[in-house]
Amino acid sequence: MFKALVLDQVEKQTTSSIRQLNDTDLPESDVIVKVDYSSLNYKDGLAITGKGKIVRNFPMVPGIDLTGTVEQSHDPRYAAGDKVVLTGWGVGEGHWGGMAEKASLKADWLVPLPEGLSGKQAMMVGTAGFTAMLCVQALVDAGITPESGEILVTGASGGVGSVAVTLLAKLGYKVAAVSGRIEQNGALLEELGASRIIDRSVFEEPARALEKQVWAGAVDTVGSKVLAKVLAQMDYNGAVAACGLAGGFDLPTTVMPFILRNVSLLGIDSVSCPSAKRIKAWQRLAELLPDSYYQQACTEVELEQVAEYAEAITNGQVTGRVVIKL
Repeated sequence: MFKALVLDQVEKQTTSSIRQLNDTDLPESDVIVKVDYSSLNYKDGLAITGKGKIVRNFPMVPGIDLTGTVEQSHDPRYAAGDKVVLTGWGVGEGHWGGMAEKASLKADWLVPLPEGLSGKQAMMVGTAGFTAMLCVQALVDAGITPESGEILVTGASGGVGSVAVTLLAKLGYKVAAVSGRIEQNGALLEELGASRIIDRSVFEEPARALEKQVWAGAVDTVGSKVLAKVLAQMDYNGAVAACGLAGGFDLPTTVMPFILRNVSLLGIDSVSCPSAKRIKAWQRLAELLPDSYYQQACTEVELEQVAEYAEAITNGQVTGRVVIKL
């Protein structure tokens, strides 16, 4: 028997409850993992409260991130006792996820937990930190170096943005952080390595086709008119890694930055990212994130507290990461 948070739908309303399940209740897959930690992301909050159409079928165990120990494996890549981490792949949405003491998963979805990183630390990084690493690596692969010039990070106060600022600063880049909450987060962003903070309102004004060249590279988590403004301000041969749509999924821009300044717009997807790329990203995260990153705000909760925190996170009442100890 193992404990799990289970979502059901009754008369089109999502309900959640803590249940004791049998191993036979687990979906069939390659590897059974004894879950040590999961985390509560905004998407998880939407799924648990029913405020967003996240879950594709019921009953569902939510949790898009998890880390734990392999209990049994039918795949030669993993053996009992191996420490693993998982993010993405629709887990917690279309396949039972991490908010349970056990999870049955495809081996292709798993990544070995890197040396030097604990399970709790991996969940403090989670999908957000993993996505940030993919963005930073994309800029590196595009030839953007610290000598190229200043790097802009939009939505810098969020999970992806704050890790991107940390990683870029660690690699020696000069980072400008865009935030709509400078009074609350300005000091923290400077501690993470931002050399200057810019109010988000500056980037919400309509963009001209081309503006003054300012940025060698950028990580954008916002999309819409903010991304359009960023593109118009990119240096010749600049690159933007775009991974989010917090401001909207539209993009009111022109082809001018691309055909006159040779700007690259790099799409970043963390959900279906290939295994080799995942392994490299997690290894780099273990190497680059400083101890100070793990000293930031983090709340550790039990499974019984998750529903309460899911409501809070969807209401904007949670600061820092929420890690679930299984």
